[in-house]
Amino acid sequence: MADVLTLDGIRKSYNVGTPVETEVLHGIDLTMQRGDFLALMGPSGSGKSTLLNIIGLLDRPTGGRLLINGEDTGQLGDSALTHLRGHAIGFVFQYHYLISAFTARENVMMPMLVDRGRPDTAMEQRADELLDRVGLSRWRNNSATNMSGGQQQRVAVARALAMDPDLVLADEPTGNLDTKSADDVFELMREINRERGTTFLLVTHNDDLAARCDRIVRVVDGRIAG
Repeated sequence: MADVLTLDGIRKSYNVGTPVETEVLHGIDLTMQRGDFLALMGPSGSGKSTLLNIIGLLDRPTGGRLLINGEDTGQLGDSALTHLRGHAIGFVFQYHYLISAFTARENVMMPMLVDRGRPDTAMEQRADELLDRVGLSRWRNNSATNMSGGQQQRVAVARALAMDPDLVLADEPTGNLDTKSADDVFELMREINRERGTTFLLVTHNDDLAARCDRIVRVVDGRIAG
């Protein structure tokens, strides 16, 4: 099975070349294959957020190699990285970051609009298909503010899938939800993972949710524990 994500000796330092240079990631090795559903755990300050930013191509490592679908991202310029991030990676955050004045459909269309520049019928159809998949067909014309927290996060999941990414990075996606809504959103991601083979990397502090993932990776003091 093909590797979607490969981290080979990833290091990250801040204030490089100064007397206060600090290394926060100390040689991270990690591989994820298509269809994996992995929980990333670790205490605050362990390096999880830094690692997630690097995997999401929002920041560059200072050492090691990061491959997405076998492509060495260290060889790419900024525009190529932006294109790869937009097409290969979807993001779900703890806060949904929906545009409040937009409808659910318009929010789901946003990644496609950014990529193509103008709306078209195919985008609307794609957004409607995804909203149907996350159980929100009836709410597609609702503004984001006229939805519950759980519904808003479902829209965020649909938006993350708009470009049919190989990898979805979910950073505490259930952290702001009540227990029932959190369970529903987790199960939705799990179903999409099984149906579509989409790879999910889930950052969570919830031991119960992590136990329902295929694998748990723990980061402690900038290293993979165990």
